[in-house]
Amino acid sequence: MTEPVSICVIGSGYVGLVAATCFAEMGHRVVCVDNDEAKVKTLCEGGMPIFERHLPELLSKHRNQGLSFMTDLAFAVAQSDAVFIAVGTPQEGDSGAADLSFVEAVVSEIARSIGSYKVIVEKSTVPVYTNEWIGRVLHRHGVPASDFDVVSNPEFLREGTAVKDFLHPDRIVVGAGSERAAEVLRRIYAPLTEGTYYSTPGALAGQRSESNPARLLVTSPQSAEIIKHASNAFLALKISFINSVANLAEAVDADIEDIAVGIGMDSRIGSKFLRAGLGYGGSCFPKDVAAFHWVAQQRGVDFQLLSEVRKINDAQRDIFCNKVLSALWTLRGKRLAALGLAFKGGTDDIRDSPAIDVIRRLLAAGATIVACDPAAQERAREVLAESDKMRYAGDVYEAAHNADAALILTDWKEFGEIDLDRLKGEMRFPIVIDGRNLYNPTTMREHGFTYLSVGRPANYEARQGELRSVAI
Repeated sequence: MTEPVSICVIGSGYVGLVAATCFAEMGHRVVCVDNDEAKVKTLCEGGMPIFERHLPELLSKHRNQGLSFMTDLAFAVAQSDAVFIAVGTPQEGDSGAADLSFVEAVVSEIARSIGSYKVIVEKSTVPVYTNEWIGRVLHRHGVPASDFDVVSNPEFLREGTAVKDFLHPDRIVVGAGSERAAEVLRRIYAPLTEGTYYSTPGALAGQRSESNPARLLVTSPQSAEIIKHASNAFLALKISFINSVANLAEAVDADIEDIAVGIGMDSRIGSKFLRAGLGYGGSCFPKDVAAFHWVAQQRGVDFQLLSEVRKINDAQRDIFCNKVLSALWTLRGKRLAALGLAFKGGTDDIRDSPAIDVIRRLLAAGATIVACDPAAQERAREVLAESDKMRYAGDVYEAAHNADAALILTDWKEFGEIDLDRLKGEMRFPIVIDGRNLYNPTTMREHGFTYLSVGRPANYEARQGELRSVAI
């Protein structure tokens, strides 16, 4: 069995906290460092700063055992063999460039704490050649080349399933410029690549097993950095593509759900990320597509396809708001139940959430919004303050009380299991505009709803109680 590795993870956000906890679950000794004293105190006391499935249980299992939290970066670095950088790389203005100032600040601090050989690992999503720049910063601070290697080890985690994604990965990518550094990363991931973790009592079940362990790919640092950006850009492309097809399907009375199944049955394409809706959001896809495009431009590569991906995604929100307007004629004075605030189900993350963007547009048009979300309401209150026009409800039915229409904005499992008769009884008018295609149009028609969705014929209630199908 591989000996445990001493690991320092800098940053306790979504990536850092999941990585630190999962490394401890794999049997390593981990210190997670953050300069936010309040967050570190919360973590030390058993609190949870983010909503993520399986994370509370694993944190409780390893806290003060193989996993500790602190603000003392120098001490943590000195005690570790590998230092993972998992700080934010937000988009810088409208150019699309990633703001690497947090990475640089951390690297400068690491440089002052290195007294022996360390592997510095990029875990944050960064543009190509960041690996080289980290090395330059360390050199400028006087760190001898023999005392460090810089490795790119991009994460491929989905919020809501991040813990399982980490422990049961499709692949582990290591971009290393030396065999010495690559070997350290092989040791770290050995419980997954050798399959020993999966035979451990209490191991989290998933797609990997002792007989089907995780796969590790070693590349150059530049290739690893591009793999991350290219992966996210391609997934964003699939989402924008299916949304464009959905708009065509709706124009000719076809059904995008059937079309997506037919496309996804092709093994060369696959069914994942072929869900029509409000488009992508969150902390990764928007900024990663923009950053990837910016990097290409800086290197003289015309990657115009990425511009179109972004345009299509932005337009999808306009299209949805127009659906709301088409169903209600005018929005001023209308009361709308907004079901969903997070950018997707299974998380409390509202960063670049399509739901938040749609709500803001509807508020600007004069509507009154009553919103609910299983996890994201507290975060949403920070950007959408309560007022006479913006309120929050405890559940779907409270939100729908006396509403002129209900809007499904986030694909929470709970929103796909609503008691439709009860919902109809709460509403002023039985109108549902589904931005996530959670319901079958026939089912909604049978329950007496006017139902509009994405890429499918709209069902409007006509006079004499009859129903007609209209494409918007």
